Amino acid sequence: MMNMLEEAIINATVLYQGKVRKFKSVPYILHPMEVAQILATMTDDQEIISAGILHDIVEDTDGTLGEIENRFGKRVAMLVSSESENDYPGEDPRDTWKRRKEESLKVLKNSEDIGVQMLWLADKLANMRSLARIYSESGDKLWSMLHESDPDEQRWYYKSVAEIVELQLNKTGAFKELIKHINSIWPGTFDTEKSKYKKYREVSIDGCKLLGRGAKGDVYRYDDELVIKVFNRNNTYRDVEREIALSRKAFILGIPTEISFGIVSVGKQYGAMFELVDADTVSACIEKDPGRVDDYAKIMADLAHVIHDVEASEEDGFPSVMGTLHARVSDCFVGEHSDLEEKCHALISTIPVTNHLVHGDFHSGNVFLHGGEPILIDMDRVAMGHPIVEISDLLYFYEILGIDEPKVVEDFMGFSYETANRFFRFFLEDYLGTKDEERLNEVKEKASLLCYLRLIRKIRKQKTLSEQDQQDIERYLEKIRELTEKLDTLAY
Repeated sequence: MMNMLEEAIINATVLYQGKVRKFKSVPYILHPMEVAQILATMTDDQEIISAGILHDIVEDTDGTLGEIENRFGKRVAMLVSSESENDYPGEDPRDTWKRRKEESLKVLKNSEDIGVQMLWLADKLANMRSLARIYSESGDKLWSMLHESDPDEQRWYYKSVAEIVELQLNKTGAFKELIKHINSIWPGTFDTEKSKYKKYREVSIDGCKLLGRGAKGDVYRYDDELVIKVFNRNNTYRDVEREIALSRKAFILGIPTEISFGIVSVGKQYGAMFELVDADTVSACIEKDPGRVDDYAKIMADLAHVIHDVEASEEDGFPSVMGTLHARVSDCFVGEHSDLEEKCHALISTIPVTNHLVHGDFHSGNVFLHGGEPILIDMDRVAMGHPIVEISDLLYFYEILGIDEPKVVEDFMGFSYETANRFFRFFLEDYLGTKDEERLNEVKEKASLLCYLRLIRKIRKQKTLSEQDQQDIERYLEKIRELTEKLDTLAY
């Protein structure tokens, strides 16, 4: 009786009969056989290796996922599906190349099965072997042979794949070979150390206390001296390295922050370790003693002034927030309500362009008190921009996010929604140096426009929208419309 792998080879041989590869017209079956051979160096899992044999069938033959599932099972079909790009009938493959790659990279990023990453690595390594060979023989003529003729776009794609699979597969020979081939065509893409043996220190957060949540990950107390930030699964080591680099630059410019001393592995995610002895987040302090919320709000307001007084230069490498804000508007409207979208873009353009810094994710869960002194973490969104952006973030976290469901804020911050509202009020008074209601409401209204845009964008990022989601979007759009009719600038 044939085993699964033998059956996959026979099935693929029949379906690929008469087909040839793009380069040198070699029989197509040799490519999936090479992919299977590479997979065999990483695993003896018959389903993964069989998927390697079958991975191009849906794209390049008359075979279907349904047939694969019936014959080889759901997991093999799922693995093959992860490598099968969306089809856009009637459109030139050259025009859809980037779209198809971005869509498929999302599948890879969100995969839970290690077999998906192995299959991708094996396939891309087999492709890179061919590309490197042709490039060594023909040079830049290679690019005209591909659907995407821009070498920078090809570099982006293969670099992205390598970054995504690096954490789990960096110790395999296949990964190291992929890095070498990428660097041979695009020198300097990766540090050469990536092609050598490297093992991240593996740590566990089992039993560790959750200290705070941020946009990019969660922070835990690891022991009496260390805290660890565990990055979300869609972050690559490049994202972690970038945050560490931004932290160093911010520290040099005078922002009180801790610099990570090492990247670690936390299960299937990256982590960054920080030395913070006897330190608690401001959120934890408020939770313990909500009666002192005004004191903690003043600490945060003073810290905000420290950040916003720092002036950076273009050489420091911090991005401007303006691009992010305009992108937020575009993400909210997606071709609808063009008049309102235009008004929002126009209002955002009234925000003064400045090279002073903003944190970009400023809230009490991202600030530790160490000996009474505040220390910032989560530095990956530090940018150059106007303080209205920071104020809008605080308004979003402490009020707007909980308007419909206060528990969202309570779960995020660790204290009551009422306390959160009081915190923002005290913060704004201290930051602006006034208790004048008219002045406070003026700034708050301007910040709220950015908050409602953020709320809509948050909803639209979901894969499917419920009837309630649609109703919420319409309600927030009405709020935005009211604000655009009232405001003529977001500067204050």
